[in-house]
Amino acid sequence: MMGKFMPLLAAAAPEGGEFDIKEMILHHLADSNEWETPFGVIHLPQFAPVQIGPISLDFSITKHVLFMGFAAILVAVILILAARDAAREHRAGAERGPKGAANVVEAFILFLRDEVALKNIGHGGERYVPYVITVFFFILFCNLLGLIPWGASPTGNISVTATLAVLTFIVVEVAGMKALGFKGYMSTIFYVPKGLPKPLVPIMLIIMTPVEFLGKLTKPFALAIRLYANMTAGHAIVLALTGLLVLSSMANALFVAPAPVLMAIAIMILEVFVAFLQAYIFAMLSAVFIGLIRHAH
Repeated sequence: MMGKFMPLLAAAAPEGGEFDIKEMILHHLADSNEWETPFGVIHLPQFAPVQIGPISLDFSITKHVLFMGFAAILVAVILILAARDAAREHRAGAERGPKGAANVVEAFILFLRDEVALKNIGHGGERYVPYVITVFFFILFCNLLGLIPWGASPTGNISVTATLAVLTFIVVEVAGMKALGFKGYMSTIFYVPKGLPKPLVPIMLIIMTPVEFLGKLTKPFALAIRLYANMTAGHAIVLALTGLLVLSSMANALFVAPAPVLMAIAIMILEVFVAFLQAYIFAMLSAVFIGLIRHAH
């Protein structure tokens, strides 16, 4: 575990300087243009911003962008290989299924399809199963990559989680438009209960329209903040405990060191569980929001 934090300890305690635990935590959690590896620091490619009117787009590669790429490649490779293995085994015999790692992946996919996507979206949810499965595995690998030595967790960046939440928001709203039609979709914003006396309709519209509109915006906001806060908090706790280990060693109080070591290991184990849990929650809530808008009645 210490190998993961050696570059951070060096950054937090420059030569001749005093160890700064706050600097160590911020150094790991923040995005940067450098990737610290066992073989030294790699300077990632930087590009000039592209100006499109008043908007400036920066396509430079940062540490979090790099690990998002790693996560995307892992998702593609694992799912494609598992799909090929499953197809080969099913061709060999109708009763047979994939074995080994492919069997584990298929179990995850079947659970996400049957218990998360279809159960929460309802009739017609088959077309949204690929999105739910993809977002689960992508977030899972982004979470887990931050737990390996010299790794980084893109989901500890609010820009990443906000983008994922916006994508889910777009999928949800488009699903509502397709299922309800224009008039039905607008009723999810301009809500008037059936049977309401006509004189009260304008009053109800004035009161409920802002509430319904804000309700749409709070869903992606909750998705983004929940994932970001959980991944950031876990990493910060592990880093703080590691910093306490260094501080206790500096103070020549080695008898104190086992406590932060054991607590850091326990939190690291908990972080693996949280990585799976947060990916599951994001996928489940995405399916729930799609189901809610498709069946607004």
